[in-house]
Amino acid sequence: MIRCENISKSYIVAGEESPILKNLSFTINDGEFVAITGPSGSGKSTLMNILGALDSATSGHYYLDDQDVSGLSDDDLAFIRRTRIGFVFQSFNLLSRSSVMRNVTLPLVYAGVPAEEREEIAKKALQSVDLPEDRWRHLSNQLSGGQMQRVAIARALVNNPTLILADEPTGNLDSKTGQLVLQTFKDLNKKEKRTIILITHDHEIARHADRIISLKDGEIISDK
Repeated sequence: MIRCENISKSYIVAGEESPILKNLSFTINDGEFVAITGPSGSGKSTLMNILGALDSATSGHYYLDDQDVSGLSDDDLAFIRRTRIGFVFQSFNLLSRSSVMRNVTLPLVYAGVPAEEREEIAKKALQSVDLPEDRWRHLSNQLSGGQMQRVAIARALVNNPTLILADEPTGNLDSKTGQLVLQTFKDLNKKEKRTIILITHDHEIARHADRIISLKDGEIISDK
């Protein structure tokens, strides 16, 4: 599903090249639950942006479902993000004054899904993350943090993405609620065979994944 070959990323800082990622090579198969972890400055966020087609590598090749994403146009990258990748962020990124249903159906609006189909797809996504039905018509700012993250996960699912990228998804949650959200990812992985990449600096959080790729100073120091 994912194949990275000698991925490197550098930025120019004060006229000098600053390497962030250094010749990373790895594969992630369909249906894997993988955590990418490392301390601040290790390059994990930069790698997530490349895997999520939000940024491009300076050199090397990134293949998603056998398509070389490296060097695609901005429009092509946007299409991949819209149709093949679901994003879940630490800050939820919900529309606070819109209903749960509106938040979850919004990606379907952008994808051109007919109105009569959107709500049915959203209902299935909300059911898959176990959000109680009596919350579906609430505004997102009327929900608890854990419920908001479940809505964000449901929103990530509605376009039936190949890959779900979760960036510090428990960072704004208490430990108990965080465990419930992590269990949601586990269920999606085991029951629906979703491929999930979890980005976290917390090794305890990373242990919920089946495989951990550890970064330090832009290099892979462990993959097991």
